[in-house]
Amino acid sequence: MPEGHTIHRLARDLNRDLAGARLAATSPQGRFAEEAAELDGEAFAVAHAWGKHLFLEWTRAGLVHVHLGLIGKMRRRAGCHEPRGSVRLRLAADALCWDLTGPMVCALIPDAERDEILARLGPDPLREDADVDRFVETVRGSGRSLGVLLLDQAVIAGVGNVYRAEVLFLLGLDPRTPGRALTEAQARELWEEIRRLLRIGVRLNRIVTRDPSEVDATPAKMRSADRLYVYKRDECRRCGADLRTDTVGGRSIWSCDRCQAVAGQAYV
Repeated sequence: MPEGHTIHRLARDLNRDLAGARLAATSPQGRFAEEAAELDGEAFAVAHAWGKHLFLEWTRAGLVHVHLGLIGKMRRRAGCHEPRGSVRLRLAADALCWDLTGPMVCALIPDAERDEILARLGPDPLREDADVDRFVETVRGSGRSLGVLLLDQAVIAGVGNVYRAEVLFLLGLDPRTPGRALTEAQARELWEEIRRLLRIGVRLNRIVTRDPSEVDATPAKMRSADRLYVYKRDECRRCGADLRTDTVGGRSIWSCDRCQAVAGQAYV
């Protein structure tokens, strides 16, 4: 499932290409045909992201909520050729198209429904209005493990399984550590490290967590096999120990017993 950096990068690119333009909106697949007809010919206002949720706003016609889910994609197509695959929504301006395929959610919604969705989400580290104090208080007040808390979109919006494993490794925190075991300084450091990694992800349009000095390559030029520390690996890149694989929060997570210390007992 795409993590928050993907959605923020997508919003940025959509705004670059489409903001202010009158769009041709169609649903080649047919499952969004009535809604697309309402949008067709209207001026696109802005795309914005909150965690893993994308919102597409038109000047007059409405608001589209998109969640890509496990297989969803939104791709830029130069030339607007015949749609590839089952395209739920196509947005076209001149000879440029954006095609949405396989989303978990694609719905034309009222503003009130967007407000309800946002009320269920935690702060998003990539947003300027993010409430870091809310994140710190939630984490430090919880007996649940860090591995569970970081996947809970009501605690922090946009973190998925890859960033969860990588940020905990970088900070030397075992995923089984309860949130209440962290000091305030540690909880704030966790937030800042997540924000730093997500910003790199937006810039590169991919997840890169390795220190460039360890790879002898810039983040933009790292091979895919060199970009991560622990996610889906067998050995720790720093100490060489065998990694442990646990199921935390219903998902597999990889960690190093030597490099990541567990403190306290958590409700996983």
